[in-house]
This record gives sequence, structure tokens and C-alpha cells, in this order.
Amino acid sequence: MGRYIEEILQPGERVLYATNAHWIFYWPAIIAWIVALVLLILSRMTTVDGLALACLAAAAVVAVAALYWTFSAWFHRWTTETDVTSFRVVHKTGFIKRRTFEISLDKVESVDVNQSILGRILNYGDVTIRGVGEGVETIRTIASPLAFRSSITAR
Repeated sequence: MGRYIEEILQPGERVLYATNAHWIFYWPAIIAWIVALVLLILSRMTTVDGLALACLAAAAVVAVAALYWTFSAWFHRWTTETDVTSFRVVHKTGFIKRRTFEISLDKVESVDVNQSILGRILNYGDVTIRGVGEGVETIRTIASPLAFRSSITAR
């Protein structure tokens, strides 16, 4: 299965910039894996059998949740594409149920970037694209939002 953008390129159109959902989507999974590891270490360090078994069981439950969150974040990143071509901006999410947003570069009125403090440190944020007669579309939690905005506004 190829990238969505490769399937819809028009003759003479080329991809100028491509980005994806930021790795911050893995944050819940990372925290859960750390908690599972701590619980596993605690189960090995304790001498009380009941407490060791409880820590081991809790580690297993947290590890299952971490595995789910890891897979969910990976799948979201795998099924999300955000590209700027020589003619338009294209954003696609979803696998079976697909949602796409496309706007011609000529119809872009403004591009706003919203970053939290953590977003500035880790280089992610939300980008809101306002189109002339097209409405407003917000692309959430993408990597390198300032470079993405620059690729849209620089002509």
C-alpha cells in the first residue's frame, strides 16, 4: 500500500513538503511502559510473596494497556499524511474510514500555528488553515508546524 498523496498527484504536480503526526502520540504508551517496568522491578525486590504477586499482576495489566496505546499511536501515525504539493495542501487520516482535506494553495487565506510550551520544546503543534470560501480546517499535533506553515506560505 503506497502513500495516499502518490495516488492523487495530478500531472506536473510534485510534493514540496511532507509531515506526519508527532511522536508525542506515543507519550501515554511511554509512561505506561515505564510504570510497568517499575512495577516489575518492585515485584522482584520485595520479599513479601503477596505483594510481589500483586506488583507482578499490576505490571502485566499496565503492560497490556501500554501495548494497546503503542499500537494505537503507531496506527494513527501510519494512517495520517499531511503534504504540501505545488498546487494544494492535502491532509488524510484514517484507514478504512478515511477523511481527507484538500485546499488549493491559491485559496489559502491564512495559516495559523498554535504551540504549547511543550510543543515548542518538542517541535509539534496545531495548524489552522483558513481558506477563501473554503472554511477553516485545523490539523492537530503535527511535527514541525512552522516548517509546514512556511512551505504553504512561501511561493
